[in-house]
Amino acid sequence: IAVNNAGSTGAIRPLAELSAAEWDATLQSNLGAAFLAARAQIPALLQRGGGAMVFTSSFVGSSVGLPGMAAYGAAKAGLMGLVKGITADYAAQGIRANAVLPGGTLTAMAGDEAQQAWAAGLHAMKRLAQPEEIAAAILFLASPLASFVAGSALYADGGNAAVK
Repeated sequence: IAVNNAGSTGAIRPLAELSAAEWDATLQSNLGAAFLAARAQIPALLQRGGGAMVFTSSFVGSSVGLPGMAAYGAAKAGLMGLVKGITADYAAQGIRANAVLPGGTLTAMAGDEAQQAWAAGLHAMKRLAQPEEIAAAILFLASPLASFVAGSALYADGGNAAVK
């Protein structure tokens, strides 16, 4: 099992106000890091006869854009291209690559109480996820219960994508 959960929101402001360096840093921390990790993990998984790779993407960039988050959304949407490419290259050799697309989650990235309340309002469930709820979705994708799931995106977003 390889779980790739690195990332950051990066600078949050309208696209035309982002510097090239801010754009690059956001793409590197969210998409570039996933590429580097996968490139190192795939040989180890092949040596073991296969396995599961799970990438943490986001509903941002796949089902919705949010103001000031173009770089983050582009990077997270790009993870699905990476997941599908890994699937095309390695599924027949026993590697299942998938992505979990969390909604707002009560972590350090969730911001202050006002930001959390705003984000909760985006979700059909009108709350943010506990980290353990996202971990359970990742565990499912990594487990034998998902043995025929490859190249997929699992929304664990409290219904966010369903109500947009």
